[in-house]
Amino acid sequence: MMVPNPIEGIGLHAVGATAASTCYLPYHKTTNWSWVSYWLIQSLFAWILTPLVLALLTVPDFFGIIQHAPTKVLWLTFLFGGIYGFGGMSFGFATRYIGYSLTYAISIGISAVLGTILPLMMHGTIGDYFQQPGGHIIAFGMLVAIVGVSLCGWAGFKKEQEIKQNTPVSAPIRFNMRTGLLLAITAGILSGIFNIALELGQPISDIAAQKGAGIFEGNAKLIIATSGCFVVNFIWFSLLALKEKRFKEFSQKHYKTPKDSPRPSKALFKNLLWSSLGGILWCMQFFFYGLGHVKMGKLQFASWVIHMSMLIFFSFLVGIAMKEWKSVSKSTYGILITALVTLAISFVIMSYAGM
Repeated sequence: MMVPNPIEGIGLHAVGATAASTCYLPYHKTTNWSWVSYWLIQSLFAWILTPLVLALLTVPDFFGIIQHAPTKVLWLTFLFGGIYGFGGMSFGFATRYIGYSLTYAISIGISAVLGTILPLMMHGTIGDYFQQPGGHIIAFGMLVAIVGVSLCGWAGFKKEQEIKQNTPVSAPIRFNMRTGLLLAITAGILSGIFNIALELGQPISDIAAQKGAGIFEGNAKLIIATSGCFVVNFIWFSLLALKEKRFKEFSQKHYKTPKDSPRPSKALFKNLLWSSLGGILWCMQFFFYGLGHVKMGKLQFASWVIHMSMLIFFSFLVGIAMKEWKSVSKSTYGILITALVTLAISFVIMSYAGM
């Protein structure tokens, strides 16, 4: 019998948050490798291969569980996972326009709020929830989170202005707050949709628990939800690869380099390796989220916001390591710090309200 241990659960959430905040870093290790090619391999490992291997290794009679699961549950979990697929796509593009720290802060801040509201709406208990003791504190915490996200947006626009002022007119400017903000907001909204996919897939986990899956019961439903993500992304990026003629990047002929560079076969192998690592890291966030959630016991209500707050914190460290805020003014940096602290406070408020 599994014994709840909230401290251990928080530690598992921290491991998952670390994996999530670093899953896009391997792209920077690739050479002559487009974002389209990276995403195709990353999505294959993130949403098909890794979750499938985890399910087969940790869930007894996995295929038997899928056969006995209600067909409606399977399709709804797959469908909502597919909707989230557009969110994962938006998130990846957003990091290229506004960087890691802003993308994570904005999208995860929105996701934390929606991750609380949407399941309540789905079960038709949102009115009762906010009327019960602590409900008004939850609402206040969500309002604080919205303020934090707004401050992140303000910091981003100030950063964009400063970059334009300090960059020669003829030089290209990659940072684009407006486009990145739209993508990050979209990603945040659809991340909440993925939480619904996991909620809808709970009957699958329940069957897995009856089969003796223990703390790994969540792996049974994860592969169903992520399969939907994969189908959407595979179709979209395959069409994009055809349009931009990116499939040639999977051929060794594409990597004809000077003698002092890696051999073509080695360069292609390294690109495939880094891309697959990015996918594995992405999947690990939900693997450890599932473990941490089960370990939280009576404090499971706090899993989502704890995971989200840790995600923002670690992504901010990644942003510092990537020197995303190196050239901004002290006032802009101060706004960003205030925004991150505000978001962290909002998560604490929402967690406290559920106790």
